[in-house]
Amino acid sequence: MANVEITVPEQLEMQIAQMVEQDEFVTREEAVEELLSTGLKAYKTSGPMDDEDAGFEDDGMMGHDDEYVF
Repeated sequence: MANVEITVPEQLEMQIAQMVEQDEFVTREEAVEELLSTGLKAYKTSGPMDDEDAGFEDDGMMGHDDEYVF
């Protein structure tokens, strides 16, 4: 397995730590791996927005402000 070093905003680190504390994940590494994998699968499914969808950009994806919706 590849080793990757990333820097994330403190808010994300706190959310990951909270999930580990609540036993949603055993370790931070497991949490990051699972969340990254889930995000990549969601991105692959929905993909980036094409130019033909430009009319929806102001509303965000699926009418939400967040770019990704899980």
